[in-house]
Amino acid sequence: MSWFVAAWSCLVMVVMLSSLRLRSSSSSSSSSSSSGHGAYGAGGGYGPTSYPIIGCLVAFYRNRRRLLDWYTEMLSASPSQTIVVDRLGARRTVVTANPANVEHILKSNFPNYPKGKPFTDVLGDLLGMGIFNVDGDLWHAQRKLVSHEFSARALRDLELTVLASESSDRLVPALAAAADFSGDLDMQDVLRRFAFDVICRVSLGVDPGCLDAAMPATRLAAAFDAAAGIIARRGAAPVAAVWKVKRALDAGSERRLREEVGVIHEAVMGLIRSRRKEREIVNGGEIGRRRSDLLSRMIECGYPDEAIRDMVISFIMAGRDTTSSALTWFFWLLTRHRHVERQVLDEITAVRRAAGRDGGEGEGLDLDDLRRMRVLHAALCETMRLYPPVAWDSKHAAADDKLPDGTAVRRGDRVTYFQYGMGRMEAIWGDDAEEFSLDRWLSIPNADGGGGGVPAAAAAFGGVSPFKYPVFQGGPRTCLGKEMAFVQMKFVAAAVLRRFELRPVDEARTPAFVPLMTAHMAGGLNVTVRRRRAQKEGRGPLTSS
Repeated sequence: MSWFVAAWSCLVMVVMLSSLRLRSSSSSSSSSSSSGHGAYGAGGGYGPTSYPIIGCLVAFYRNRRRLLDWYTEMLSASPSQTIVVDRLGARRTVVTANPANVEHILKSNFPNYPKGKPFTDVLGDLLGMGIFNVDGDLWHAQRKLVSHEFSARALRDLELTVLASESSDRLVPALAAAADFSGDLDMQDVLRRFAFDVICRVSLGVDPGCLDAAMPATRLAAAFDAAAGIIARRGAAPVAAVWKVKRALDAGSERRLREEVGVIHEAVMGLIRSRRKEREIVNGGEIGRRRSDLLSRMIECGYPDEAIRDMVISFIMAGRDTTSSALTWFFWLLTRHRHVERQVLDEITAVRRAAGRDGGEGEGLDLDDLRRMRVLHAALCETMRLYPPVAWDSKHAAADDKLPDGTAVRRGDRVTYFQYGMGRMEAIWGDDAEEFSLDRWLSIPNADGGGGGVPAAAAAFGGVSPFKYPVFQGGPRTCLGKEMAFVQMKFVAAAVLRRFELRPVDEARTPAFVPLMTAHMAGGLNVTVRRRRAQKEGRGPLTSS
């Protein structure tokens, strides 16, 4: 025990001396400011001031409650928009907001930047060997097979069918009830429930009914919520050894995680078994239809049960909160920019009218209708530029490397591209990087080929390179559900905006962006819902009643 006390005393002394050194140097050099940015770290890269043993622990501790803004400030001050963060208790981390570096990591030298064991360890208990948690040959094999399923027309048609049903039966009635009874609601919570219902129906072929007030909360939904929260805390832990010890001892949150994952695995495996029996009956000719959900399609393709389980859980985790996060910030931003809301509404009305669908209560929108909504697409892209559903993403270097900007990467380094910070870089977006503006998207030639010369990889975002805007990653790991995500977001936006006006309960509040596994709005988006009077042809804008 005496050696432990001595070692701890030495560490405390180093921290105190380093803190005094940082305090004294900050008065004579702007590169050692109290925010800890604008200096060259011990590893030779631009970043927070670092010291022997503790690295940048002092600056990190001071900025622990504002890490997103702190990293953004340092990246903006760095000549190459790249910093090196080296602190006690964590591996050396290269953080970049440089598009050339991002392209190198995600595409040019893709094999050298797998997710890596530190990442897969965090998610492994829940995602197992699913596509989002594996590298190398196993990932290549799954990617090839699953990309075929996501390109199938049957799955896209199923998504539209589910969206129409969930919207007309649950989402719209929930908002209408709030409008009719002058009640406030948390739009973030409503959107999360809606998204979970949709992703479960598309992935599993079951309806958890989370948005149905008449149905009790499902154990599966609660298990996903609890497991996601614990996994997020694992990823945010300053020292990974803490949660690993708790897991080994089956104690505290790690024991709870094991129990919740058990609930998820049991529910999904039960569905797989029942769907296999159903398939036998279908093949015997006793049932005249086949299901189109992802789980059923994977059974049809002959995947083993555990592979199906891990992959559908991965897609539920990827889709359950990402679209709801983006839509929450989208609706909030429209309350701050009513002229943009007006533009989006005009486009929705025009597209529905051109398609002859402006007379009914239902949406009646098909994929072509949604693809024509270029203003809405721009508004969603701009939302995710400023408030990306995933704030940052990390890989782990398999070998020494050098990034295009000259930053040295060592084997085992954590290499992070920082979507949140990239959306705020003036070097990327210009002097108005902090502003919400559709012009940066609408000024680009139309991605349908009307402007000519738009690269295929860039066309999905109105002509912007995915390495400048890596919200859906880029290169070989580009998100397979990208198109489905835009379909869902556009469908929901059209269903809500043409019927209701949302007004924040606290107009003066600027909500905090919380970057867990999927980012969310701290405190939710509490709004007052008002019905919108129907727009008559040629008689001016939609108004609230």
